[in-house]
Amino acid sequence: MTLDQPTTLERTLARRPTGGRGGGRPGRRRRQTPWWLKFVAVPVAVGFAGMTTVLVSLRHAPLPDQSFLDPTRIETEDGTVLTEWTLRGTHAQQVPLSEIPPFLQQATVAVEDARFYQHGAFNLESTARALLVDLRHGRVLQGGSTITQQLAKNLFLQPDRTLGRKLREALLAMQLELHESKSQILSQYLNTVYYGHGAYGVAAAAQMYFHKPVRDLTLAECALLAGLPRGPALYSPIVHPDAAKARQSLVLERMVKVGFLTQAEADAALRQPLHVYPPADPAAAAPYFTATALHEATRTFQLDHDALYRGGLRITTTLDPVLQKAAEHAVATTLPKDSGLQAALVAIDPQTGAIKALVGGRDFATSPYNRALAERQPGSTFKAVLYAAALQHGWAPNRQVASEMTTFLYDQSKLYTVHDYGDLYAHRPLTMREAIARSDNVYAVTANLDIGPNQVMEEAKQLGITTPLAPYPALALGVFPVSPVQMAASYAAFANGGYRVEPYAVEQVRSAADGTVQQHEVHKEHVLDSRTCFQLTDLMTSVVEPGGTGYRVRPYLHGPVAAKTGTTDTDAWMVGYTPQLVCAVWVGYDDNRPLDQMESHLAAPIWGKFMGTAQQRLPGPWFTPPAGLEKRVIDPVTGQLATDTCAVTETDWFLPGTGPTDPCSLHPARTTAPQPQSPIQTAEAWWHRWVHRLSPRH
Repeated sequence: MTLDQPTTLERTLARRPTGGRGGGRPGRRRRQTPWWLKFVAVPVAVGFAGMTTVLVSLRHAPLPDQSFLDPTRIETEDGTVLTEWTLRGTHAQQVPLSEIPPFLQQATVAVEDARFYQHGAFNLESTARALLVDLRHGRVLQGGSTITQQLAKNLFLQPDRTLGRKLREALLAMQLELHESKSQILSQYLNTVYYGHGAYGVAAAAQMYFHKPVRDLTLAECALLAGLPRGPALYSPIVHPDAAKARQSLVLERMVKVGFLTQAEADAALRQPLHVYPPADPAAAAPYFTATALHEATRTFQLDHDALYRGGLRITTTLDPVLQKAAEHAVATTLPKDSGLQAALVAIDPQTGAIKALVGGRDFATSPYNRALAERQPGSTFKAVLYAAALQHGWAPNRQVASEMTTFLYDQSKLYTVHDYGDLYAHRPLTMREAIARSDNVYAVTANLDIGPNQVMEEAKQLGITTPLAPYPALALGVFPVSPVQMAASYAAFANGGYRVEPYAVEQVRSAADGTVQQHEVHKEHVLDSRTCFQLTDLMTSVVEPGGTGYRVRPYLHGPVAAKTGTTDTDAWMVGYTPQLVCAVWVGYDDNRPLDQMESHLAAPIWGKFMGTAQQRLPGPWFTPPAGLEKRVIDPVTGQLATDTCAVTETDWFLPGTGPTDPCSLHPARTTAPQPQSPIQTAEAWWHRWVHRLSPRH
């Protein structure tokens, strides 16, 4: 035996099992769990059981309510719906799969989900590819969604891009596949998917883009529509026709690849010309106002039209439905029928600038042009701006100017002759109150040149008039075009104590998708002395008193108003207010045709009818004079303090130190108690008052 061979004892010990620690009683060999059982069979069994539980639960659980019917709503201030901006898949818009051309079904499957009929809710290859991209970036960037997943998202989910939403989408897609057949899923998808410009579903899309029922679509039209859901804004044939054509070509290529078409059929469809119609906005109550509000929403709240069309938005406007109906009624019942004459009306809250009523023409369907925003010569309604500037630059209400044809020298060598309407003059000095009531042009041009046209232009700018003006004598007569909205905004400062406000139509925008609420912020800037505002307001009440150019509206009213009329050869205006509301009305022809005598007086009754309703709708106290004003009763013939023998008087408000101090020199006060007047003397006094007040005016 060699030294390296083991002995018999060694061989025996080597075969004997070892014991426990410390060399105790020998133990038994432990049997280990096979690796394939631990790492494969058990997880598979657990996963199978879990998946079975999920599938059974999804199969027996009812589908959620279909919440896709959530259009953008435009609402009045009290929640009344003006219009629903989208054409989402309402029951009336749905069509059965049998009426949808096979070409449209095939094109949709080819470009969106070529394995639609083979998979059970998911395309694992595309899902895995998209998941890798999403995990790498930590957020959802790629879809990889099947038609079933897209339908689940459209029916039940908000369009946020999060991993949590994708998980819910996957579960709902599985549930759809368990509850419905492939035909039912494709039918629902085609009836709810978004095709752009407010069209949800193939029926709405076919009617909007091609003005035909969906069953009459050609192969070329089907291919175009099938390419839109991936990017309705990007591939819009209305906005981006070249991109839409390229997308149509891609759809046809996919149809050939999948086997739905031959190459020759695809080439023929691609060559076929398409006639696409621009979309019409949904019909709405208060259409001029609604169009204005939607434009404002896109501009102020950064909403594009596609966001409006997609739905899920609540746009709360400033509109008062009662006042809007009153405005529409006033225009409709005043303008002559079968006439091309147009009108515009805008009413705003002077405290905030909120537009409470707006009419931009007599018929939106035939002429959607909004005349409330159009610039026209405001005529004598601009004189309120002029007199606000005059009162702030030293003119007092008792300042007198002779009412007679006058030629002015300006710029050292230029002449300008002023005519009153119809060349009818008072042929005597007028106070500011009388000049406003009569709308005297000589008084206005005199004040303009005295304080300087640049001061008047600055006042107009401060009050919110942004259209270009020039420092001419005729500036006082409203020859430079201004819109009704701007005129209403400028008068708002007179009604609110001197604050400029910006007119606005949208109060709030709420998004159902992310819960955000955007609120309009009111901006006010103090631009005019409150005492001047009250002086001017008090003076303009004379316009609707006997002898005033707006006296004809008095029967419609239920309380005091301050107002100013205006007439040019082509435009008729009336602008005025109460403490609660400002209203501007314009009447004229779109082509600047001259107005006849009857037409030139139609703005006033429209204004009066509307403001009468507004006074009942928005009752409230009249203005109270602010501190720092002095009340004086004057004789308008002399502009001096009235005495007990003055037959005609007027009451005005003055800044301290600017009012008259001397008694009327033409009518000295009685030194003894007055003697009773005879009937003849009473008649003479009455006749004197009315001859003074009444004369032809515009």
